[in-house]
Amino acid sequence: MLKKFWQWYDRNYKVIAPITAILFLLQIVHLYWMTTNVVFLRAFDHSFWNPGAFWNTVIALIDYTEIPAIISASIFYIHQYTLGQGAQSAKWRSILFLFLINSQWLHLFWITDEIIYAQFTGTAAIMIPAWLSWFAIVIDYLELPVMYDTIKKAIVALRTKRGV
Repeated sequence: MLKKFWQWYDRNYKVIAPITAILFLLQIVHLYWMTTNVVFLRAFDHSFWNPGAFWNTVIALIDYTEIPAIISASIFYIHQYTLGQGAQSAKWRSILFLFLINSQWLHLFWITDEIIYAQFTGTAAIMIPAWLSWFAIVIDYLELPVMYDTIKKAIVALRTKRGV
């Protein structure tokens, strides 16, 4: 059954790779919001972009597209690992990206953006150490190398005949 799945994946890679990249590109909106509205608020005591309640809700909804992006990227890098392409470095790169992308689960379900925002604005019911809030923010930025790599691989897939 697993072999059939990977055969299907290979046949549809030319579509799957761009979808995975697009799911990650949506996260750029969230990272921009987090940088300008959360990080800058803490660093400079001033928010450089506050989109308002409605757009904050839209951005939060966009942020939840991270769940299918993590799942899709995990399968994507497991596939890259199984291909191996003859080089041990390609396998280690796949493992690294699997680690980077799956670290997002920790941030997504443990220390959410709302908790961090409340910590930084002093409105949190229970305070956590500042270093822990910064750690959660750093986890969010770990998806940047994965974004770059999936976009690059999607472009290659679209340019080649077979895709893989």
